[in-house]
Amino acid sequence: MTDTTTGTIHASNTRATPLETAVALLRSIVAYVVVSLYVLVVAPIAILLALLFRARSVLFVPGRIGVTLALAIVGIRWRVAGRDRVPSDGVVFCSNHQSNVDPPLLFLTLHRRLQMLYKVEFDRIPILSHAIRMARFVAIDRTDRRQAARAIERAAGFVRQGESFLIFAEGTRSRTGELLPFKKGGFVLAILGQAPIVPVAITGARDAMRKGSAIIRPVTVSVRIGRPVDTRGMTVADRDRLVVEVRARIEALLGEGPVN
Repeated sequence: MTDTTTGTIHASNTRATPLETAVALLRSIVAYVVVSLYVLVVAPIAILLALLFRARSVLFVPGRIGVTLALAIVGIRWRVAGRDRVPSDGVVFCSNHQSNVDPPLLFLTLHRRLQMLYKVEFDRIPILSHAIRMARFVAIDRTDRRQAARAIERAAGFVRQGESFLIFAEGTRSRTGELLPFKKGGFVLAILGQAPIVPVAITGARDAMRKGSAIIRPVTVSVRIGRPVDTRGMTVADRDRLVVEVRARIEALLGEGPVN
């Protein structure tokens, strides 16, 4: 049985008129300003509470509120199918990547305490970078193979402790919507963590935010969650076979089209 969850924000999937583009630009600017102020005010308080109570879970509550606020301002609507397929223990979600909308939307919809591998460049952002490191997000530098390997091993250790991670196997956003070649680091993470990989297909996000554009447009985004792929007993030598299987499942989910 597949459950479907729908966000409550207005959306439009039609081609934007100049007026709609101007409105989307204004809403985007408001969202950037509001979220920046939200981080500046709320993140230090959340960090302090997490330190005082020694509870990382405190950080996820304001994070989810902030994402919900941002999506509401720009007018993103979402539908999720297959949430009942997510195991209760630590998993690695593997999704295609269409736009910068993907990470916050999947952070909100896939799991209540979802961690991510993130680009090391985000460590330059004050306050926010400290909060996400405390939440066990793991920075990865794709230009430094040794650092990347250490990052994957560190994330795998968290997965073995029951944490769940999100990876974008393509490594970057697709300009066309077609799947790009998959990178293997995330699959090594799942194997080292001996955790199932849950395939995820996101559609519609490319229309929300095109690569190279800062404007976020109001659209409906669909998220389909597939059946987990078990990695128990696999070794790093099995990573190519795992890539092929997970890619095929994501392609099949994309082929099902938007969630109704």
